[in-house]
Amino acid sequence: SQRTALTGTATFFDILMLAPGIHRQQAASEVNGGELPHTGAMTSGYVFRVENQGTVSFLQGIGEPGCLVNVRVVRRERSGLHLPLKLFDGGFAAAIPYLIGLSLTPAALVVLGVIHDFWAVGVLLMLMFARLINVVVIRRRSVKGWKGASEPGVLGDLLILLSQDRWVRMRGLVDDLKEVTAGQWLRDQTTNENFGTGFATLLVYVAAALASNASTVGSLIVACLLLASVGLLGLSNSWTTKMQMFGCIVYQEGPPKTY
Repeated sequence: SQRTALTGTATFFDILMLAPGIHRQQAASEVNGGELPHTGAMTSGYVFRVENQGTVSFLQGIGEPGCLVNVRVVRRERSGLHLPLKLFDGGFAAAIPYLIGLSLTPAALVVLGVIHDFWAVGVLLMLMFARLINVVVIRRRSVKGWKGASEPGVLGDLLILLSQDRWVRMRGLVDDLKEVTAGQWLRDQTTNENFGTGFATLLVYVAAALASNASTVGSLIVACLLLASVGLLGLSNSWTTKMQMFGCIVYQEGPPKTY
């Protein structure tokens, strides 16, 4: 769920990242802990709240009590054939452990196939299918909706008041600021999507139950895969310095200023 908040959505590459907690991806809309901070537009005087939970979570991560953090929002330039390069938009250091984690699952499948441990192969395939369902649902839920009236070329300047006396000044084009603060990020799940994610969660538990049928070597490979993946994913999340959201990049400018 934290990775989903940092990238703003899910990609089909994510199917290969098998880490504990994959059945909790839909909880990405709760990563802000329920906080929707008050915000003042210093150019117009309007006061509102940041409703995007992913943006709030990112700001909570970089904010410090008694400090003002400057944040910049810019439009992503790449699109189309360059979409795979989005993996590096969060920072080069953060992309390396994530790419290593993606490569571990195919490697584990190959090794399990060589030793003919088809129970372990089945377990990994079930986890990948559960991951696929969650990825599809996240992509459906993160479609951009209402963002207010367009104001092309207008510069914006927001002062965001987070809890624990953390202050953030966010600057950029008004239209880009609206992309990452206004409207809805993840809409509520439909009935069919609820059924789908429920089935995916059931698959995770069934895979855990069937894992006992795998050989000792196969069980060790699966366990090492999960442990390595969760470690690499944690490193990737902690090293991510830029958040992606609806075609925009959000990043910190300079060190925090203490008051």
